[in-house]
Amino acid sequence: MTPNLVYVVVIGVLFAAGVSMVLERSLTRVLMGMILLGNGVNLLILLGGRAGAPPIVGGAPESDLADPLPQIMVLTAIVITLGMTAFLLALAYRSWAMAGHDEVQDDVEDRRIMLLAERDEGPGTEDES
Repeated sequence: MTPNLVYVVVIGVLFAAGVSMVLERSLTRVLMGMILLGNGVNLLILLGGRAGAPPIVGGAPESDLADPLPQIMVLTAIVITLGMTAFLLALAYRSWAMAGHDEVQDDVEDRRIMLLAERDEGPGTEDES
């Protein structure tokens, strides 16, 4: 099966939108990005399979049967995406219940390390031996 250009563009858009949303600080946007990435992966896996008759032995000649492996992998990917969605929903709800928003804040230790890195690693600060 040769991939249709529409499918390739849709997969590219899903991946691009998903990655850009995962990089946001809001857990709601991270959740939506993970869902888009999951759907993009499902379409990508389905494009790897061969179209044909249902993969039941004796229903059609063996050369005309569809490849069942991509279908099984898509079902597995759906379950994994559902689990990630449930976890991120619980995380976003917990963050909203405790702080009133779902923004991921910088950790105090991360800020301290960032300040130390800015202070110590500038041009000309390395020891020359």
